Amino acid sequence: MKRTSLFLDLLAVLALLAVTACGGGGGEKVNVAEVTSKPKAYVGSDRCKSCHLEHTDSWKMTLHSRMLGDARKDKDVIITELNPEVIRADLAKLQGLKLKPEEFYIPKPDEVLYTIGSQWKQRYIIEKNGMLVIAPIQYNSDTGRWVNYNEGTWEKTSWILACGGCHATGVDLQKNTFEPSVGCEACHGPGSWHAALPKAQVFDKRSTIVNPAKLTSGVASQICGSCHNRGKATKHDKAEWPVGYMPGKALEVYFKSTSFAAGDSGNLYGNEFSKAHHQQYIDWKQSQHYAEGVNCMSCHLVHELGMGKTRFQTREAGSKQCLTCHTRTASNQAHAIHSFGNCVGCHMPRIVKSAESGDLHSHVFKVLLPKETIKDPKMPNSCVTCHHHAKDDLPTLQKKYDALAQLPKPQGKAIDSVDMIKAGN
Repeated sequence: MKRTSLFLDLLAVLALLAVTACGGGGGEKVNVAEVTSKPKAYVGSDRCKSCHLEHTDSWKMTLHSRMLGDARKDKDVIITELNPEVIRADLAKLQGLKLKPEEFYIPKPDEVLYTIGSQWKQRYIIEKNGMLVIAPIQYNSDTGRWVNYNEGTWEKTSWILACGGCHATGVDLQKNTFEPSVGCEACHGPGSWHAALPKAQVFDKRSTIVNPAKLTSGVASQICGSCHNRGKATKHDKAEWPVGYMPGKALEVYFKSTSFAAGDSGNLYGNEFSKAHHQQYIDWKQSQHYAEGVNCMSCHLVHELGMGKTRFQTREAGSKQCLTCHTRTASNQAHAIHSFGNCVGCHMPRIVKSAESGDLHSHVFKVLLPKETIKDPKMPNSCVTCHHHAKDDLPTLQKKYDALAQLPKPQGKAIDSVDMIKAGN
């Protein structure tokens, strides 16, 4: 009996702690009008964790949670050695540098305040003349080599204006404060109202936070598009991210995407397909998926219980993801000789660069034929990014594809309904 009583007392204490952490006691009613009369504020992902532990655990397995590593708290977020001798030796192998290798500023580990990324590459944020800037070196994780980054203007480029709003959460440009990760409130909006209300007021509590799963498809995708994009803020003359944008709002009010037509040949090909990273939204807007309402969350997991299945956090690995919808594929023409079913290889060619050329997929979901490269030599095509035909001259390669794409001609002669009746008799 004593053990049972002690166990029940323990459960009661834990329940009380949980309810208190989530914004007040179960029986305590909070004045909603009073709470919502105050400006919404960011409270940080740690505050969300007190109620949404399982979602926090799954979020921590995503790249969003690791976009910005706080090197002041944990030097292990630096994934390599900042060895000047090795770095300068790698830089010496590169062409077209704006500085000589010996002139590059190489930060010491203690100078690094934050790291950016680790999956494809890693960059290093330091403080220079009272401003957060990115050091002019970059470590490419897959190939294990050092390359240059913005070495001509790095000291004059504010990280928080150029990148901060998409690498951190709740960026305040006046106070230069932020949460160092793409946290809960990056997609759900500021959570101070939500956190202030107790669980007992469940309907009022739900109404104070944005749930992207309950938004219309287009508006929900614009949350992703606020960062998987490239362009300029409309509400700030220097920022390169949508200053003032909140999840659930119309993105184009706060942000203007870049384009080749507007003169951006550095980040896009002549047909407006992306050649640079964090531009998936620009690609997707050109796709048939966009036209049919297939959005980012149709293919990608934002967070789920346990480890994400794939490097790209897709719901299924590789072409299995495509086959969850495209269950019937033509078995003739070009598909006949690509019987291994690699949808992604042709329809999402690796023509985008994050760290190394071709390490990311196009998101226009369109096969790029050799004739695209014939028309524009700077435009890669799906064929030459994959197999042995890469060494064929392009006109010949296009002819081979055209031959494959011809449906076989019908055989025999046409018969009318009278002939069919006679044949039946």
